[in-house]
Amino acid sequence: MPVSDSDSETQFRDSLRALSHPLRHRDDLDPLIESLAGARIVMLGEASHGTSEFYLWRAAISRRLIEEHGFDFIAVEGDWPDCYRVNRYVKGYPQSGERAETVLRGFDRWPTWMWANWEMVAFAEWLRKHNAGSPGRPVGFYGLDVYSLWESLDAIMQHLRHNDPQSIPAAERVFNCFQPYGRDEQRYARHTAVSKHDCADEVIGLLLQLARRHPPFDSDPEGDFDAEQNAHVMVSAERYYRTMMAGGAGSWNLRDSHMMETLNRLMQHHGPDTRGIVWAHNTHIGDARATDMRHVGMHNIGQLAREEWGSQRVRLVGFGCHRGSVIAGGHWGADMQRMALPPSPEPSWEGTLHAALGDNGMLLLDRVGDRREFSTARGHRAVGVVYDPRRERGNYVPTELARRYDAFVYLDETRALHPLHIEATESATPPDTYPWGF
Repeated sequence: MPVSDSDSETQFRDSLRALSHPLRHRDDLDPLIESLAGARIVMLGEASHGTSEFYLWRAAISRRLIEEHGFDFIAVEGDWPDCYRVNRYVKGYPQSGERAETVLRGFDRWPTWMWANWEMVAFAEWLRKHNAGSPGRPVGFYGLDVYSLWESLDAIMQHLRHNDPQSIPAAERVFNCFQPYGRDEQRYARHTAVSKHDCADEVIGLLLQLARRHPPFDSDPEGDFDAEQNAHVMVSAERYYRTMMAGGAGSWNLRDSHMMETLNRLMQHHGPDTRGIVWAHNTHIGDARATDMRHVGMHNIGQLAREEWGSQRVRLVGFGCHRGSVIAGGHWGADMQRMALPPSPEPSWEGTLHAALGDNGMLLLDRVGDRREFSTARGHRAVGVVYDPRRERGNYVPTELARRYDAFVYLDETRALHPLHIEATESATPPDTYPWGF
């Protein structure tokens, strides 16, 4: 008698139950940590930019990788200048700030809640304490993203005024080229699309100038690296905003290629045998070839890292949840809102895992072999910074789970992130149970 679809689905749920590991406490991470311990690069995802538990579990995994296996830095889906201020704070550099909360409030580009949140405050305070008590090289915190065109120029100008006045003319040429656009990326992109005149030569010239010179930075041992990386960001950002006007996959691919190039520079900066951790959305760290992204010519940092470093040295960990609440905006630039996250539909990966487990769990996907059920595409929730729960069914990416990730962390019910930048009528004090076990 042939097996019906319902029988097949029941068997698959039984397989999920048999293969899953429970996840309630930090010690439950043991099987996952063991599977990640030998990697050079571990990428930890998230299914939204506004879910508390994604940040907390990524922090718990990262803490164990740092404490038990000597990982050297964390690189996140954030702007370089803002994240570098966090790097200075967690390493205790001079004039780096007295409290993580103050430093993280400096993230003022929308969506501010991605990094200016209490979950990050707790982790940054732990990392500073860890670095202060460790005899080896301190663990760093850096940004991989490409958006900070003006902020990177400001950071470069500040560095040069204090440390390398001879290079200021190169930075001023860049400043003068961009000045007519009033720090408006869209205006710059529109103008260059029509006039065919851009600032590419100026930003490349600044990068070459900084790459040739390595002056001492008395208050910051990474100062020259920071200045040069800001110049790399400007080169990529200038191209990104021009490419964005053309539409298609070009700007996405440029952004993730920049992330990969930045990750490689961080690996080189930290020396031989360096080991790094990446925090970014699932759409960036989950191998694009296992989704419908491949059909429109899109790649991402997870795919690029596997291709460049090899799948044995790169481990990709996806995250997902069934229901709860989330912080997001109704449109780009909108005020943040705490929104309901509806239950995921049963055919999706999250809905299937809810039906099978009904609780938090982990799947070590590199151990399922060639089992067809794990290589069959199902919808996998992806919530961005812009979200509308009424259009929930449009937020599912067809995904071959075992090809996209090496492991998957499933959380049955989650809570919204706790932003630092909130309405004046709300309490600005830490939320209940802060700092969440750190």
